[in-house]
Amino acid sequence: MGKRILAVLGLVLLAGMYLLSLLFALIDHPLKSSLMTASLYCTAVIPVFLYVFLFVTRLIRKNKSKDSSQKEAPPS
Repeated sequence: MGKRILAVLGLVLLAGMYLLSLLFALIDHPLKSSLMTASLYCTAVIPVFLYVFLFVTRLIRKNKSKDSSQKEAPPS
């Protein structure tokens, strides 16, 4: 369930960043280049953070399941 929520959140964030990038490209404002750079940066960084978060979560869950199975298994 948590993965789906995180995936939907990432999708909403990316869609928002794409829309903001388009908006920043079309407006005529003194901060246009800074806003565009920040938007494109976030478009690249947010998926990387989501991937790392899911990867670390998967590793932690694997380690917890290994630890609990080792503790419950009777010694041979």
